[in-house]
Amino acid sequence: MSDIRRVTDDFSVSPQISTADIADLPRLGFRNLINNRPDGETADQPPSEEVRVLAEAAGLTYIHAPFVGPPTPEAVAAVSSCAQGTGATLAYCRSGTRSVTAWALAEGVSGRLEAETIVGYAAQAGYDLSTMVAYLRGLRSRA
Repeated sequence: MSDIRRVTDDFSVSPQISTADIADLPRLGFRNLINNRPDGETADQPPSEEVRVLAEAAGLTYIHAPFVGPPTPEAVAAVSSCAQGTGATLAYCRSGTRSVTAWALAEGVSGRLEAETIVGYAAQAGYDLSTMVAYLRGLRSRA
């Protein structure tokens, strides 16, 4: 099984998952799967269409919201859409950092959590987003 890291009760991140992992995700409580990797980023990753077919066969909602660099508005919206009470979400990318950053921005825009809380949850999952505190505060003040 992949290195799944719980960020909150309803959101987890992971480095690249294997196709064999997908069938186990519902048993682990996941209802949504977000793929933040662009197809062809590395030769060893399965294509998003293959992941989609397997995810849907397992009963998961699948969202492909790829990005490289800062999260795109679509990637942030994907996390936000899954935060609407649709069940636990697993988002993945190459290392998990992109996915947790998209989550942090979605939380910042929503205004549900303080910037320090967002960064603290990410840190507990093993991701250092401390350089984002001021930016996240700014997002919250606009929420």
